[in-house]
Amino acid sequence: MTIHTLHDGITFSRGDNDPHTGLPNDPERADLPTQLTISTLLGLGAFLTFCFLRPRWSSLYAARKKQLGSAGSLPNLPKTCFGWIPVLWRITDEQVLSSAGLDAYVFLSFFKMAIRFLSIAAVLALGVLMPIHKHFNPEISESRVSFSEWALRPISREMNVLSDSDGDKIKLDGPYLWAYVVFVYLFTALAVYFLLDQSKKVLAVRQKYLGNQVTITDRTVRLSGIPKVLRSEDALKEYIEGLGIGKVDSVTICRNWAELDRLMAQRQDLVRRLEEVYVVHKRYCKAGRNPETLPFVQPSSPHPLPSGDEETQPLLYGGPRPSRGDDRPKMTVGAGLWGLKRKKVDAIDHLTMKLKELNEKIIEARKKEHEPTSIAFVTMESVASAQVVIQAVLDPRANQMTATQAPAPSDIVWENTYRSRSTRLIYSWGISILVTLLSVVWLIPVTGLAGLLNLADIRRVSPGLADLLEGSPIISSLIQNTLPTAVLTLLNILVPYLYDWLSNRQGQISQADVELSLISKNFFFTFFNLFFAFTILGTALTFRNLWERLKDFSDATKIAYALARSLGKFADFYVNLIILQGIGVFPFRLLQFGSVALYPIIYAGAKTPRDFAELVRPSTFSYGFFLPQPILIFIICIIYSVLPSGGYILGFGWVYFVIGYFTYKYQLLYSMDHQHSTGQAWSMIFYRVILGIFIFQLSMAGFLAINHAFTRSLLIVPLLFVSIWLAWMFSRVYVPLNKFIALKAVREPELANGSTVSEDMVEGEREKDERFINPNLVIPLEDAWVTGSGHQQQHQE
Repeated sequence: MTIHTLHDGITFSRGDNDPHTGLPNDPERADLPTQLTISTLLGLGAFLTFCFLRPRWSSLYAARKKQLGSAGSLPNLPKTCFGWIPVLWRITDEQVLSSAGLDAYVFLSFFKMAIRFLSIAAVLALGVLMPIHKHFNPEISESRVSFSEWALRPISREMNVLSDSDGDKIKLDGPYLWAYVVFVYLFTALAVYFLLDQSKKVLAVRQKYLGNQVTITDRTVRLSGIPKVLRSEDALKEYIEGLGIGKVDSVTICRNWAELDRLMAQRQDLVRRLEEVYVVHKRYCKAGRNPETLPFVQPSSPHPLPSGDEETQPLLYGGPRPSRGDDRPKMTVGAGLWGLKRKKVDAIDHLTMKLKELNEKIIEARKKEHEPTSIAFVTMESVASAQVVIQAVLDPRANQMTATQAPAPSDIVWENTYRSRSTRLIYSWGISILVTLLSVVWLIPVTGLAGLLNLADIRRVSPGLADLLEGSPIISSLIQNTLPTAVLTLLNILVPYLYDWLSNRQGQISQADVELSLISKNFFFTFFNLFFAFTILGTALTFRNLWERLKDFSDATKIAYALARSLGKFADFYVNLIILQGIGVFPFRLLQFGSVALYPIIYAGAKTPRDFAELVRPSTFSYGFFLPQPILIFIICIIYSVLPSGGYILGFGWVYFVIGYFTYKYQLLYSMDHQHSTGQAWSMIFYRVILGIFIFQLSMAGFLAINHAFTRSLLIVPLLFVSIWLAWMFSRVYVPLNKFIALKAVREPELANGSTVSEDMVEGEREKDERFINPNLVIPLEDAWVTGSGHQQQHQE
């Protein structure tokens, strides 16, 4: 028996029947060129398609700039095929802030930080580490062991881990493994430096940006846990002003508007039904469908246009009635006792009458005195006063009068404001438990896919398939590398939609909180299932084996050893994954392939003017969907940085983030709308990158320990405590700046020199006319949108 290693240098005894023979990272495999070719063909095709369609379908690819005033200051992109790229590159961070907001700045800052780190790390890995690995790789040179391994030769011989019975000449390999220690420290220092440096920049920009805001949102505080004695506007205002913090401008007590919200939801559904039957009657579903106007038909106005020769007046309150011929649509309704008798009625008249009755119920519901809840929105006269309230403890009792920054009025999920705290807590914990159970369920398909990477595991399940893979390198590459990569990519696309649905039912008060919750859930899925479980539990093809494997990980030492043993086996898989995601998938996201593919279907089903108006709304950019995967890719790059495959992973990781930066920068600025909060996602990014650095250090300590370099392994241990300290330090020093606005950073409208801050200079100008009130209490009860065919105007690009 001779001493061999895996491709990533893990030493162990291996005989002729070793189960690891034929792993995808064996040198003779040609997976990299195959994956690179497939991804390049896919990505290049999507990118060229985007370049061709972009100037022709500006209603899709410039929707945000055309419809949102905040994007009006951005430069117009040339209509040439590639001329938009340098213009997009030259857009500054200040322009990103003013047009797309703080969240977009934070999101793109993470990509810029990753590009800077990977630029240096890739050069070091390719220029320094790769030659070292090639020179000292035992597969191409004599067997080498470390000094501590040589000193423990009697013990090792008893353990049957090392043996020189075959006459191999064993040489000490001190310098080779010392390189691991040096570069673990170097890459840790680089990652921490760039992370802290970017944190300082982001927080400085956040303080300046939010400190200059003068909108009602920045002056408003959300209070929860209000005792019953204070659940009135006057009592609460008197209580806050009695604290001596500042003057109160207005108070909105959240009330139990469940009945009103239910009636408004019924009305919205009824209005859509009325619009559809009226359009069917007038055959408007065929109006304006000229294929030359694809991809969009855009009404000139979302409201009915008055005209003397067209029937464009409202259906209610004096509008002209359509003729009562036999072509009028009918509908079946219940009549008689308990509605058991069925009869056909005129659909337009029936729905119009129902809408009028519902309007009367809504008007009555708005006049009712609804029961107050324990949540209120208090608007102070100054931003500084609001920040004092937010950062202070208002009541000595637990969970009483808790103050937080209020979300924007349009960002509030009003139906959750009148749910009791216990109900929201039950929903929150219940969905959290469900997500945990789902993570266990995902282990079954994920570990099954990981088993495809091991030929010995395939042979145990299907010997015929194993023989086929051994006989055909091309089929083997497609089955063992391309298929798992593609399936996990698809899983990574579909699962977030489930988590998005769950997050919206968790009882969060604002959409920003829902977004942060979605980021957390999706990262947990990608990290735990697509990396941690996939890597460590990859050979557990049955539930029994999976359970036995999970029970083995009772302490950090076993996890470190398992990581060290598994990383080498999955190196080529992660190279392929990064190539597919960066070169193959990003161009499809730039193309907005889903919107383009679904458009003909949605357009074919559009009937009413409201349907056509919704077609031209910009797509929504969700950070919860798009942020977790780049964080995982960055973590994988850090973890593999020192290993022999690290040069490839760091290089393709750099390509991934460069393409991703251009893709997301274009979408955030020009084509997609997005939720706006206050840039608080940076804390989540920081903690997760620190987690990746910790796992990198833990796996390298296990790697050196498995190679019996115990001294060098122990030298990695202090870095683990440094990572823990960094997370603690960030929570104490930086998190308050990411959560609050420093009082010194606040700039009130009246400056020291007497000048006034122009509201046009702040991103929140669009909020200046909003109020903290349930929209269902004040929005007009608009009639159905009915537009004559002559007024369904089309915009030719």
